[in-house]
Amino acid sequence: KGKFSFLKEGSKKLTVFFHVMQCLHLIYQTLKKINYDGTKFAKNFLGGKMKSSIFENLFVLELANNHWGNIHRGMKIIKDFAEIIKKNNIKAAIKFQFRDVDNFIHTDFKRKTGMRYVDKTLNTKISWKNMKKMLDEVRKKGILTMATPFDEYSINKCKKFNIDLVKIASSDAKDKSFINKVSSLYIPTIVSTGGCFENDIDWIYEHFKYKNVPLAINHCVSLYPSEDHQLELNQIDFLKNKYKDITIGFSSHEYNTWDYSLMIAYAKGARTFERHIDVDHENIPVSKYCSLPHQIDHWFNAFKKVKELCGEASIKRREICDEEKEYLDKLVRGVYIKKNINKNKQIELNDVYFSIPKLEGQISCQEFQSGLFSAKYLKKNKPLFNEDIYIFKKENNIKSKLRQKDKY
Repeated sequence: KGKFSFLKEGSKKLTVFFHVMQCLHLIYQTLKKINYDGTKFAKNFLGGKMKSSIFENLFVLELANNHWGNIHRGMKIIKDFAEIIKKNNIKAAIKFQFRDVDNFIHTDFKRKTGMRYVDKTLNTKISWKNMKKMLDEVRKKGILTMATPFDEYSINKCKKFNIDLVKIASSDAKDKSFINKVSSLYIPTIVSTGGCFENDIDWIYEHFKYKNVPLAINHCVSLYPSEDHQLELNQIDFLKNKYKDITIGFSSHEYNTWDYSLMIAYAKGARTFERHIDVDHENIPVSKYCSLPHQIDHWFNAFKKVKELCGEASIKRREICDEEKEYLDKLVRGVYIKKNINKNKQIELNDVYFSIPKLEGQISCQEFQSGLFSAKYLKKNKPLFNEDIYIFKKENNIKSKLRQKDKY
């Protein structure tokens, strides 16, 4: 009652107050009715955007199915790479692959078939319970959780497990109904574009733009492993120039070295990066396109180096440091008097010459201009200092110095 004592001032204020409360109640009831799509409402009407800071300098470490169905192996991978992430202070996500294996593989092919994809999917099956345990462990390590769903049931699992980011694999980048279901999660999404034509990427971009879901597009060559000459890193320029309002990334599958490709990709403007990860453990073969912990450590160091080399953002002119200014100042020619000049005389270009060194407080060749007058008698071959001159403006009959500070 004390807080709303102003209501005692008159019935008009009281009426207005209760009208406002009725309006707020109506808004609340409306929001409850659309609660099934409340996130979409918030993003569409409260200023959602496709570009999100979550993608900026994000490293996606693709654990995939390298757990081989064994939670202990999966936990070891998480532990080993969490140490490298922490050591390098990197923003990273560990990504899993979600499949509803019992329905993902046709019933006629649920035994070993000699088909690599089918057999590996069967051999790496892991329970959803153990998958959740690994996700919880990733969160405990302070790392973002991420998943690539490969079927509709797995898309729902992304929501149930409260995944931070979702990935659409190149193999699903042309499946419009699948993409629509992923985008309906309203979770920041990265799409790889291996094998995609330009119109495929256009559709993805426009779809996520319409849904107002944060999107990043990865340049990707779907060859496992990739040779260096197959990387086509200039495609990053193409994607950056065409899709200007989203983050562009690079999904890397080469096996000879991957520090060079990262440095080039970053310099071209890629800001999210992905590699498959694994550990050399229990004699399980490591695929050529996978990186071990010490190799990811090297990869992170390459990122830090290229970031240092590239400097600040490229959308504006850089700040010029004092050290550079002072260095260049020593290379600039100073103004010297060619002939004796009386006091209060206008100094013309043919009255001076330019030479090094430029002394402290001396006018430089860059500053010399018409309209300068001598403040005293100036002797031949002497340096012209700021204190020796003034600017005279006839229109207002005002004298002023060329510069206020006596140091260039």
